[in-house]
Amino acid sequence: MGSPVRVLAEATPVTRDRYVDLLRVASLAAVVLGHWLMAAVTPDGVGNLLAVVPALQPLTWLLQVMPVFFFVGGFAHALSYRSLLRKRPEGSTESVYAAFLRARLQRLLRPTMVFVLVWGAAALLIQLLGGGGGLTGVTLRLVTQPLWFIGIYLAMVAFTPPLLRLHERFGWGAFAGLAGAAAAVDVLRFAAGVPYVEFLNFAFVWLAVHQLGFLRADGRLGVGPGLSALRRPALLAGGGLVAAVALVAFGPYPLSMVGMPGEKVSNMAPPTLALLCHGLWLVGAVELLRAPAARLLARPRAWRTVVAANGVAMTAFLWHLTAMLGVYGAMLALDVPLPEPATAAWWAQTPLRLAVAAALAAVLVAAFRTFERPAPTAVLQGHGPLAALGAALTLLGVLGLSMVGFAGLLEGRTALLIAIPVTAPAAVAMTLCGWLLVERAGRGRGVR
Repeated sequence: MGSPVRVLAEATPVTRDRYVDLLRVASLAAVVLGHWLMAAVTPDGVGNLLAVVPALQPLTWLLQVMPVFFFVGGFAHALSYRSLLRKRPEGSTESVYAAFLRARLQRLLRPTMVFVLVWGAAALLIQLLGGGGGLTGVTLRLVTQPLWFIGIYLAMVAFTPPLLRLHERFGWGAFAGLAGAAAAVDVLRFAAGVPYVEFLNFAFVWLAVHQLGFLRADGRLGVGPGLSALRRPALLAGGGLVAAVALVAFGPYPLSMVGMPGEKVSNMAPPTLALLCHGLWLVGAVELLRAPAARLLARPRAWRTVVAANGVAMTAFLWHLTAMLGVYGAMLALDVPLPEPATAAWWAQTPLRLAVAAALAAVLVAAFRTFERPAPTAVLQGHGPLAALGAALTLLGVLGLSMVGFAGLLEGRTALLIAIPVTAPAAVAMTLCGWLLVERAGRGRGVR
């Protein structure tokens, strides 16, 4: 009998699109590597290498790959929801919706809740003992920042059924509507100066990219052999790249496709039309690589590697900042010199820092990977409104926690979430309650 990974890899049906699994792993790995490389830590705090060396900002056009992950999410969500619809007995789509939410969010929320509870307990203990200053305080603020991604992904899962119906009715028109709405928001923001309208693009930009995944699920981004299959991805990549370059060159958009400290306008928070065009060119580019990647993934060893990585990808993503900041903390504790960022000594030290961070991340993954394993789910019974309420609470909780962090727990530190002050305990409570509601609503009495 082989290892679980080998067994799972060998049991993969021939109809599975293995390239999607590779894109999921590769996009999260690129985010982790980008965060590790961009961290410019000194004894005085944590900065951003891209701010220290602005000439490196064009690299974000390669390393900002979150659009690819959300695109892959759209593909997977369309297949999953349609599969549940086909399996349902005579009954309402409401119960299917609840089961869909639970099934799609289980591998996301279980490791996330463990991360939140472990770090919450650690932060409380540290601050009760009088700690929380220096790099420790910075760490308590920063480790939760990647949770914004969890919140956006939650929204995509929750909106999949209605947006999938729009896609089935209008096809490319549904994508065009979301993209047009994103463009209109930026016009109102930059040309008319309408306050707060920019926050709508957290929905329009990312849901537009997600909609591209629906198109891929229906084979409408180019499919089959020959040059004709490459025409649409090439147009998407070329058009998206030209539009992004033009918007950055002649519009109010910054060069960096990730957030920069102190910048007046960010392409990321909230997302802009420039980031959407960047997403278009990335989606087109990865689609152009589909055929050679499929040949690679037909090799057993390559596919086993992807299967193994997919089994721990979310856990690695959640804990990667913990590993990176742990390395810097150990260096400071051991009086290891921290060279000035971007100097020759700093670059010479970088490979060793990355290797140690990867080793520490591997230890954390080994400790927490069990929570990412999918559990049996009841698939065809459930309570739709309760599931929707749970998803909304979890979304608000994780977004709030990504903003406020765990620093200042005892002082009642707050951050603004949609104009409402939120504390870390309140955010944790919303996240936990929302997750429990999703679990409860989607459990039902269906076949396991």
